[in-house]
Amino acid sequence: MEPEHRHLATPWAAGLAGVIFAVLMAVAIVLVRVALPQGVEGSDVSIDAGQRDAVRTALELLPFAGIAFLWFMGALREQAGRAEDRFVSTVFLGSGLLFVATLFGAAAAAGTVLAETQQGSPFGRDYAYALLTTYAMRMAAVFILTTSTIGRRLGVLPRPLVVLGFLAGLTLLVVGSDVPWSELVFPGWALLLSLNILWQRRRGTGARPAHST
Repeated sequence: MEPEHRHLATPWAAGLAGVIFAVLMAVAIVLVRVALPQGVEGSDVSIDAGQRDAVRTALELLPFAGIAFLWFMGALREQAGRAEDRFVSTVFLGSGLLFVATLFGAAAAAGTVLAETQQGSPFGRDYAYALLTTYAMRMAAVFILTTSTIGRRLGVLPRPLVVLGFLAGLTLLVVGSDVPWSELVFPGWALLLSLNILWQRRRGTGARPAHST
């Protein structure tokens, strides 16, 4: 009875955590992009009070987004179980952890810049921006690609979602910060994957015949 309960609970946990991560991450990205529409190019970038509040709100959301992502990643890894080879699962785990690490590093660096002066140092802004839009998104791309690979091999993801995952991963890997708003690809993909997990679980539990043990 216990193994069946764990099998049913894991997809629900993965789907719920993925939705929470996608929403928080998307809101944080939108707040930062609205406050700094041109990024951090140039040394004369100034931040007024409204922009500072928007960025500060985004930075307060990022730790919770990272926690939800860790739960999301752990639930997905538990669902794959021992069916996946060590190489792919290692890349999956490593890219997810590095994404959270760079996300937290970018948030800490940006918070330090906001606390220093109204304008902040150009180096600090560039450092935080590069961590978020370049390194974190590259790790997100690897995570998307490995998750799509695992889903394809195990046959647990529909083909359109697998194809979309490969396209999203390659987009983040190649484009990076060159295209504004491209960071929304990751939370968008996570939201679609999470909704698919919740939908599949609902269909599975609804179609499961009742039986007594």
